[in-house]
Order: sequence, then C-alpha cells, then structure tokens
Amino acid sequence: MKNIFKTLAIGTLALGALSFSSCTNLDENLYDILADENIDLDNEDDLNAMLGHCCTTFRYIYVSYWGYMEIQEECADTYCIPKRIGVGWGDLYVNLHKHDWTYTQGHAENLWNCCYTNIGYCNKVLDNCEPDEVSTVTTQARFFRACSYYILFDLFRNVPHMTTFDVEVGWLPEQIGIQAMYDYIESELKWVVDNITTEKSYGWGHKYAAEMFLSRLYLNKNVYLGTNDNTGYEAALALVNDVIENGGYSLAPNYSDNFRENLNDNPEIILAIPEDRTHATHFQLCSIAFPQTGMEAYASSCGCWNGSAAVPQFVDTYSPWDRRNKDTWAQGQQHYAVKNDDGTYTNNAGDPIPFDADDWSGTGYLNYSRNLHSIDNPGAYQQEGYRMHKYEIVNGTNNGTYADDFPAIRLAEAYFTKAECLLRLGRDEQTAADLITAVRQRSFPDSIALATRTVADLKGPSVYAYGHEECTTAAYNEWTTWVRTNEGGADIELGGLLDDYAWEFVGECARRTQLIRFRMDDGRSVFTGKSWFCKDGNDKSMYEIFAIPESAMKTNLKLEQNPGY
Repeated sequence: MKNIFKTLAIGTLALGALSFSSCTNLDENLYDILADENIDLDNEDDLNAMLGHCCTTFRYIYVSYWGYMEIQEECADTYCIPKRIGVGWGDLYVNLHKHDWTYTQGHAENLWNCCYTNIGYCNKVLDNCEPDEVSTVTTQARFFRACSYYILFDLFRNVPHMTTFDVEVGWLPEQIGIQAMYDYIESELKWVVDNITTEKSYGWGHKYAAEMFLSRLYLNKNVYLGTNDNTGYEAALALVNDVIENGGYSLAPNYSDNFRENLNDNPEIILAIPEDRTHATHFQLCSIAFPQTGMEAYASSCGCWNGSAAVPQFVDTYSPWDRRNKDTWAQGQQHYAVKNDDGTYTNNAGDPIPFDADDWSGTGYLNYSRNLHSIDNPGAYQQEGYRMHKYEIVNGTNNGTYADDFPAIRLAEAYFTKAECLLRLGRDEQTAADLITAVRQRSFPDSIALATRTVADLKGPSVYAYGHEECTTAAYNEWTTWVRTNEGGADIELGGLLDDYAWEFVGECARRTQLIRFRMDDGRSVFTGKSWFCKDGNDKSMYEIFAIPESAMKTNLKLEQNPGY
C-alpha cells in the first residue's frame, strides 16, 4: 500500500511537527459535501482537515479528465487525439491540435476551475492563521496555492488574484497584470522555499519541490515577461543546483520505474500526485488511448474508448536503440498477456490478439501503425497510431492506469534545467552535455557511445521533420493523397536539447511550456511557428496562452479577455 498521509481524510489529521507518519487510507469524504455551518476553522482538527483538502484538490489539476496533462500535451508536437472514424469521438480535441481554440475550450475551463478551487481552499485555511505565521499549516497551504497560481499563470497569464475569503458581499477578484502576478508567484514560492520543511512526505510540499516550481517560473521568465536577459536562467540554475546537490535524490535505474502505479519508494521522484485503487482513481490515460481489445495485452478489463496516439513525425525521431520508444508507445502487432505460475502477468507476450475492424494490415489481428490519416479529414481509423503505455497499465478488473501515482516532478527535470541554463548562459557546456548523457544512459544500457550527447548535438538542429503531414484519402487501407510541407528543425535554437526534452518527458505535462520557450531563427516560438501533422505554423503568438474561459468571463465582469481572442 502507498505511504499516503492522512490529511486526505476528514478528522484523521494530526499535524504536529512535520514528521508525516505513514498511512494507507485515502478517504474521499471531503469538505465539498459538508455545509459551511459544519466547518469550524477555529477548531484545530477542522483546520487541519481543510488543509488536507488543499492537497487533495491539487490532485485534480493533474489527473482529472481534461486535466493538466491533456491541455499541455494534446496541443503539442508529440501527442494528439484525432477524430476516430468508426468510433465516434475525438472531434472535441481537433482544435487543440490545430491551434484554433476559443474561450469555450473545455480543457481550459476545467484547469481554470481546478486551480481556483485549490486556491480557494488554501485561502480558507490561511484566513484562519496569523498573517506572519510560519507553521506546517501555512507553509503547505502557501505551497499549494503558489503552485496553482503558477499553473494558471503559465496557461492564461493575466489571471485574477485572490488571497482571502474575507471579502465583502459582491466582491470580485481582479486581474493585477502579468508583471504583478509574476512577482507575486515568485515572492510566494521564495517564501515557501525559505520556510517549508526539507522533510519529504508523500504527496506534500517541501523545499525541493518548491524550488523546482520556482525554477520553472524562472526558466520561462523571458517568455512570460517579454524580456531577453539571463537573470531567469541564473536564478533557475541556483535552485536546481540545490536540489541536485542537497535533495538526496538519484535517477531511478530504469526509465519505466518512474511511471509505476506506486512511486513512494522511487529515488527520483521529487513530487508525486498520489492515487489509490479504492478511493482515488482519476488517471484515465489507458481509457483515452486504447481500443477495448488492446487491454488484452495487459490482462486488464479497464473500459477503453480508443482515442489518443503519438504524432507520427515524433515517433520517427527516436534512435532505434532508445528503449524509451517502446517503454512509452505500444506499437505494431499486439499479443495477449501471459499469466505466470506466480500469478503475475507478462504483458504482450502470448498469441496475437484478433481484431477485424478496419483491418488495414490484412492479418485479422490488432496492429498499431505509425501512421494516422489525419486529425479530422478524414480522421484516424481504429488501429492507426502508436498508443501511450508509458504509465503502468495494472492487470486486473477496472485498473488500467486509473490508480497510478503521477510523477509531477522528478530529478531528471533538475538535470535538464541545469543543462539548459548552462547552455543558454554559455558556460560549463560540457557539464550540460554530461547531465543529459547521464539521464539517457539508462535508456541506452548497451552502449555509452549511443547514450552520449555532445555539446554540438544539443546546440545543433532538431531531428524532428517538422512540416504539415496528412493523408486525406478517405479509406482505411489507402494512403495515396498526401499533403506535405518540409520545414525541418535546423532553425531551432538548441534544437537537439529540445529533442531530448521530448524523448524524456513526453506525456508529463511539460511539452507546451517547453515549446513556447524554444525559439526559431525568425523569433517565433516553436509552438506557434512550426507545423506538424495537421497543424500549420503561423505568427499568432496569442496561442502561446489560452483564452480565459467563457464561464469565467460571464461570472466576473471585471475580467478582460486575453489579446486576440
């Protein structure tokens, strides 16, 4: 069972010194079903239980349907959800891929609501603490609040600011401007870094997790503020150096170790989002990605909808010796899982799995192809596209990925951040290359030469064959009418490093934030400027952030919509 601290359960919290004893219960009987008159925040037990809800609601940002992973990854160059021909869904995700969303985008509304729900609970806790109090309660509440504001700021930029529930009737929060919001998040995270514990308790904030969130803010400082200097890189470098040197973390032996159901003993994980088979089953990746028959390869009966897949051009970028390719993507002919004598299963190791629907392969068996016809014209047929099985698909009834802990931050990110800062600062560049090589080595165990990345590799072009690529032939076994443009990746700053980011962190809520930071020779971000699959490059920088949701605009008339929407 997982080492989950009991602040997630009502009436079970006992926060004294931050020793955070182990616990195995994750009770969902939370304050969202209690009337306000039942909550006495002057009572220590109720206040502590409310703090538990700050931790619990932070989970939904990451693993709820239309959550952080989907909004960050589906609009990027590695992962998509096409309209599925013969399945009957996927069309709601097309505009994310094509970068033509509006203020009605459901993903944006969900993230907005999740973040502000978390901020609201944190504010409610902090209203019942002394303004300058430094305690377990205040440091944890301010940690989760600052992290939620960072995510909002990254996605929407000019967001309304509220730090209390103690307001007059009819009060509405106002936008304070991009610079002021940046300064607020920076000051809050710096306060947390200076005051929160270094002791690590599963799913809870601590100094090193706060340093990593602050390093993310600094790494994209020039993007957020429209500046062009090195102060953010210097600040981020100092923070990740502390994490690397003093955090006590080490790289997990195997890449896939970071995506198991239980991560509480993983030496690489800096912050995990805990899930639980009984009470917290929200991570629906297996259902979104696979056809129902595909679960036979994992001996799972998890309900599936057959949707998401790898962007074809991205899977072509992997080295043939990089184990992360097959660790991340289910591909080719699929086979039944085999039950071993000890009751465990070996996945995808038995007889081929029959599958007759749109049998483009002509074999009568389930076979995931590299190609997708298109995102929506005509869309993708049932067997098209590699499927993400990076996160452990648990054997058994209705398990799948639903109870997988989510690795919100891991040590590899600190290594990459340090390497990027050094390269951008133009110093100790061999150290940068050594850091990326160290992360790669576990995925190239048979050859240090293949694992090694040189300074020239990282500063050189991307190997991604950027350009529009789709087949508009409306038949599952025909690939005759192609629309293709050739852009390549030679004009991307630190293009090799950007490739390494994709191979290591695909599907980890990071790709959009990376792509808005990396620039092309003409000054446009890779995110807006480059084409891939059915998305065309343009100069509409408005799409580097999302529109403030329609529902928020209607309920708060003080809000101004982001430019261009």
